[in-house]
Amino acid sequence: MQQTKILVTGATGFVGSYLVRLLVQKGYNVRAIRRAESPMDLVRDVAGKVEWVEADVTDVVGLEAAFAGITQVFHCAAMVSFHPKDVRRMRQINVDGTANMVNLALDFGVQHFIHVSSIAAFGRSKERPNLDENSKWIQSSGNSQYAISKYLSEQEAWRAHAEGLPVAIVNPSVIFGGGFWDVGTGRVFKQVAQGLKFWSVGHTGIVDVRDVAQFMLLAMEQKINGERFILNAENIGFRELFFKVADAMGAKRPFIKVTPLLAEVAWRVEWLKEKLLGVEPIVTKESARASISSFQYANSKSLTMPGFSYRPIDQTIQETAEQFLDAAKDGFSPRVLAF
Repeated sequence: MQQTKILVTGATGFVGSYLVRLLVQKGYNVRAIRRAESPMDLVRDVAGKVEWVEADVTDVVGLEAAFAGITQVFHCAAMVSFHPKDVRRMRQINVDGTANMVNLALDFGVQHFIHVSSIAAFGRSKERPNLDENSKWIQSSGNSQYAISKYLSEQEAWRAHAEGLPVAIVNPSVIFGGGFWDVGTGRVFKQVAQGLKFWSVGHTGIVDVRDVAQFMLLAMEQKINGERFILNAENIGFRELFFKVADAMGAKRPFIKVTPLLAEVAWRVEWLKEKLLGVEPIVTKESARASISSFQYANSKSLTMPGFSYRPIDQTIQETAEQFLDAAKDGFSPRVLAF
């Protein structure tokens, strides 16, 4: 471990913060990248055990200092948005940022590079509802700009692999766990607690954030190279998912079914409100259509990893709900689930 020097991007974000905590617990030597304005809430208790470098994945000059002496890289930094106004910035972070990272990894002779992608990077088409690691990107009107950016970021990682960089890619499904309550899946708990009325007809996959971090560490320790893995504990309908969240918090279940027609009406109403009133939309065209799409994600390949298994998603939801209810007592402060 002392000969291993690990660099983590996105270290103050959702997945990155759990990974950093796990690496510290295991005794690894960790250097982490953060932007000057990055909140430290999710890593505050382990921050003193990490070497921090202020940099941005879009600034290749600033990144160079972070690579000195690095043997392994976990690239967790990414932007997730379904709003048209964010497309350019999202491409810069997800695609150009990944290109910068793999190029520097090649230049500095990094021994292993693990890239955090997404199930979105497979592309989505109604004609192909079941996906596994052999599923190729498919061009479709169902692909969001986020999905396109993650696919293109993977292409940068595979390009670097072809140039000699040992690379492994993980494709998590929708990631659940304690964190911030106003963004990502943490927002689901807050919305349900505040009386969310709607559930949509779609299906997706979900996975515990701790399982994502633990799988990534195993992939590094076992020197996985040239492989990708879908990380998905369970496929589930949004109706069942929202009901489970509500029940775990003792809240009222959502009771209005969002059909494809209602979803189309909803994003148009929100678009108009944004144009007329300048308010942030609750749903966009891309997020509304994603909520009514149904896809199944295989996890059999990930379960071949020695020493790995998934937590039951009911356990993840229950533990996250308990953290949310506790956080609600002090103004919804961020929380982190224990490994």
